Amino acid sequence: MTTPVVSIAYHSGYGHTAVLAEAVRAGAADAGATVHLINVDGITDAEWELLDSSDAIVFGSPTYMGTASGAFHQFAEATSKRWFSDAWLDKLAAGFTNSGSKSGDKLHTLQFFQTLAGQHGMTWVNLGLKPGWNSSEASENDLNRLGFFSGAGAQTHTDLGPDGVHKADVATAEHLGHRVAVTARTFAAGKLAA
Repeated sequence: MTTPVVSIAYHSGYGHTAVLAEAVRAGAADAGATVHLINVDGITDAEWELLDSSDAIVFGSPTYMGTASGAFHQFAEATSKRWFSDAWLDKLAAGFTNSGSKSGDKLHTLQFFQTLAGQHGMTWVNLGLKPGWNSSEASENDLNRLGFFSGAGAQTHTDLGPDGVHKADVATAEHLGHRVAVTARTFAAGKLAA
């Protein structure tokens, strides 16, 4: 059995998204993956090489003004060098984001990540969860409490620091990391059998 390599390429403006990145890392590691956390704000050549050698890349950014942060957009534009060489072709991709509002146009950020992955020929891994907190019997402590399908969405009140990231959102990010690692192992096994 091969050990999948998962890299989390993220930017965090105030620390909230870094909490989610760590949760994705924990979930992937729990599933047996080798995991690299890469803050894309000031990414090094060695970190680019880690991304190039990964089986899966999970994109993460806060949602600012309806899209990923400026630092993440700068990273996304710099991936064009990988696009020219097909360096990320057939890798897995997934994404997560946080904003101060319940919706906060987080879906747009997740769709931005999906488009970036699609341009690289990557295969998108969705959250794989039904929505939580959508009935009178449900709770704000449910996994996927905000009801996203394409990735992990989190909401943190703007007057709270990183320790204020909702525990259900942290658990949802852990679920995403676990799912990506398991999917990467499945893909690797399929390649070996082919």
